[in-house]
Amino acid sequence: MANGFDPDKARADFLIAMYNQLMNDINRHIVVVWQSITALLGAFAVWSLVEKGTISLDIAVTLIIGVAIWVLMHVYDAAYWYNRNLVMIANIERQFLKSSDLREVHYYWGQHRTSGTMLTHLKLQLYLAVGIAALVFGIHFSEVIVPLIPKQFAGTKLQNFLPVVAAIMGLLVWLWRRSVASQKYAEFLKNSPGKAVDTSGIRYGVGHPTDTTKGP
Repeated sequence: MANGFDPDKARADFLIAMYNQLMNDINRHIVVVWQSITALLGAFAVWSLVEKGTISLDIAVTLIIGVAIWVLMHVYDAAYWYNRNLVMIANIERQFLKSSDLREVHYYWGQHRTSGTMLTHLKLQLYLAVGIAALVFGIHFSEVIVPLIPKQFAGTKLQNFLPVVAAIMGLLVWLWRRSVASQKYAEFLKNSPGKAVDTSGIRYGVGHPTDTTKGP
């Protein structure tokens, strides 16, 4: 220690400040998802424009599905940030906590969550977005597509199939974002596993699924 500078204390102070910032980042991403859901529900305002004849049902449904896809992308981004930050938080906790603290404080920091795990609150947001998209798509399919089948699609307009295209794109985006989030998290775990911890006697399960348990 020179000139009163203690490198160990400086490192501890830095890690604690980083710890607090990581928690703030998690909260910010959670709020962003809630704002996205608000935008999705607000998209239903276009339904009144359909009733007034301002826009067609095709355009309205395509728009709502598009917003649902946007929400889905935010959900997977927030899920990755949550899992990644939780790894960093656990790695910092491992710098200060002892193995006995797995029981005396909490056991989450002993092992990292398995890849693909999503916070229940984010899952609910995901299910809401997918449910709304499926609902409006079903309405459009029954009111626009089904009546065209007996006519062998005579008089079909290109815009009639916009919701179908949007739905297919939504499924592809869903698979893509899920895969990317999983790969990014696996890469992060591989490169920054943190200090090894003896978790003998600690049982991980649905509360904190890890690679030693079957995730949801």
